[in-house]
Amino acid sequence: MTDLDIEDKDGLRRRLSIEEYKVLVEGDTETPFSGKHIYSKDKGNYMCKICGNELFSSDAKFDSGTGWPSFDNPVNTKNILLNSDTSHGMERTEVRCAKCHAHLGHVFEDGPKTTGKRYCINSVCLDFKEKEGESDQDKAL
Repeated sequence: MTDLDIEDKDGLRRRLSIEEYKVLVEGDTETPFSGKHIYSKDKGNYMCKICGNELFSSDAKFDSGTGWPSFDNPVNTKNILLNSDTSHGMERTEVRCAKCHAHLGHVFEDGPKTTGKRYCINSVCLDFKEKEGESDQDKAL
């Protein structure tokens, strides 16, 4: 597991909620179907909660039915790191932010046919920057 690079852990404890810290720093997973971004259809970009690195576009988001926001592609492959993860008796590929090394989730090979990838990302790891005039609320008016 890679350590975070941009802040000391005490600083992160003060800045993040308990759940955010457990997921981003300790590599935990949020409860499925509980995250604020899972059902969002707003247009914009998803950024790393810790450092603001641009990670995923709403254009790459899809409903995987797994309980976490899922994307078929990162905005730029240089913005993420992929690491082998053999925890919990499974072989998976962990996804981390390339800028600060925060844990984001995992990527699987069962995504849409366009890429075959499913980046399964915890909502608590993400901030969202909405494109102006593109929210669900704006569309309803």
